[in-house]
Amino acid sequence: MKKQIQQERFHAQPRKPASIGESRAPVGVEVSALCKKYGEQTVLTDVSLRVNPGEIFTIMGPSGSGKSVLLRQIAGLETPTSGAVRINGHDPADPDTRDRFAIALVFQAGALFNSLSVYDNLALYPLEHRIGTRAQIRDRVLRALKILSLENAIAKSPAELSGGMKKRVAIARALVMEPQLLLYDEPTSELDPVMSATISEIIATLKTEYQVTSIVVSHDRDLSLTISDRVAIMMRGKLLALSTIDELRRNTTPEILDFLNPKIDLTNPRYRNLENEAL
Repeated sequence: MKKQIQQERFHAQPRKPASIGESRAPVGVEVSALCKKYGEQTVLTDVSLRVNPGEIFTIMGPSGSGKSVLLRQIAGLETPTSGAVRINGHDPADPDTRDRFAIALVFQAGALFNSLSVYDNLALYPLEHRIGTRAQIRDRVLRALKILSLENAIAKSPAELSGGMKKRVAIARALVMEPQLLLYDEPTSELDPVMSATISEIIATLKTEYQVTSIVVSHDRDLSLTISDRVAIMMRGKLLALSTIDELRRNTTPEILDFLNPKIDLTNPRYRNLENEAL
């Protein structure tokens, strides 16, 4: 029987990503007792959380707290040392899961191809994987560009774009997949306050426009405390708090208060304490 099952798996046709026209619904994500180590270094420790379908869930924390590492586990780019991540009950690292659900990741640096035009950056993946006809894919690309007010950039290369436009193109590329789960890694990093607010508005608008579950890694306080349904706070690889915005504003934990409302103290600069910790 075991040999028969192995033969059936060997001869099974590979799954294809969901095609244009297939029904989509936002997915839920569950992280259970997740730990991640790189060699002897522990980066995540016993992280458990649940993201509800259709919500904007933001993961905040200082640099080095494990936010982006956690996002990579959710995206299936890495596998946990122990514990589990499930997307609607399925392992994101399993290729079958990536074919079953439309999952898109907006990288911090954009990860655009400089040798391709904006249009070709958006159309590349769906064309290579044949998820629709050229006409259908073109319609998707044009719709995504229109939503993000990028129609005039369609023939430009990434080198001709401002930082804010590159961020918008990266989001538009994710939208072409009509994702059920959209993951953002520091979407407002290196942007001025006005463009950061614009990106925040885009993320919030897409929640209803595409009925997508959004997980945002950020230490942008304005973004997190304005558009999120719930916020998780990470510190030193551990989940310190998980709450709604109103609950978070009432949280009196000293570390959280200091992170959300840091005081500049010229008489006792905090960098001196960082130096002492490193010794």
